[in-house]
Amino acid sequence: MNEKIKEYKELFGEQRFHSISTWLKRQFGEKTIKLAIDGGFTCPNRDGSKGHGGCLFCSDNGAGEFASNVEDQIQLYSDKWPNARYLGYFQNHTNTYAPVSELREKYEAILANPKIEGLVIGTRPDCLSEEVLDLLGEINKTHFLWVELGLQTMHEETAQLINRCYSLDVFEEAMEGLRSRGIKTVVHLILGLPGETREMMLESVKYVANQPDLFGMKLHLLNVVKGSRMEADYSEYQPFASIEEYVNLVVECLELIPPQVTIHRLTGDAPRSILITPPWSFNKRTILNSINEQLHLRDTWQGKKCGK
Repeated sequence: MNEKIKEYKELFGEQRFHSISTWLKRQFGEKTIKLAIDGGFTCPNRDGSKGHGGCLFCSDNGAGEFASNVEDQIQLYSDKWPNARYLGYFQNHTNTYAPVSELREKYEAILANPKIEGLVIGTRPDCLSEEVLDLLGEINKTHFLWVELGLQTMHEETAQLINRCYSLDVFEEAMEGLRSRGIKTVVHLILGLPGETREMMLESVKYVANQPDLFGMKLHLLNVVKGSRMEADYSEYQPFASIEEYVNLVVECLELIPPQVTIHRLTGDAPRSILITPPWSFNKRTILNSINEQLHLRDTWQGKKCGK
């Protein structure tokens, strides 16, 4: 084993990147599972306050296709992992987009379940007012918490194309607001957005990876799904020609991410019932195995090219 990998083994476990599953096992002492929750929220990019129709890639369910009842999910997992710990994951649409009183009620209802260790809250950077940030800061003092921000790209021209409806300075302000309250933050990027070159995607990775006190990153494979605007405008679009092309890019991305940053996703898998393209994206296990294989074949790892 490479000496550098030995140095990072405490972070990486048996892998060559710092997976969130390894981090959570170390944090809680057991397998820890996120339970997808539909909080009944909408999005300012859907209700007309910022835009209509949502972001270009987003389905009608707002990326929450797998959300279901909390107790049902716990029951489903408990047979396989009887000692598992659980986090409530407010996933679909924008989960800070409501009056603070409503947010508090919904968050506290999940935290009241004794089987729930804490919350994961997915949102947009432009939906983090000072009042919302203060509520999150309050929860962070008494419960485990991280917040996920959907940036998708650092490039303003792509942001306009995908109808993101906020600028990069709004993201940076949100990051500072979360950081100042000690709230762990995970940033989402999408690989394969229309018009983006390999170099542009790597620039976005470098930009996010260099954010101060960054807790984690998600790298999504772009999926064209039914119910999204991409279905109408880009139904024939292929973000990557093959699994191999995508895997090669992800390995390059990992090399640029500091080893202490947790990795929460390396691909994207939509239900086959709504997936249009890429036709191979539902082969999640094949993609992840290929990424691990390439990391070993190239004798590389997360953070190898940091600062280069």
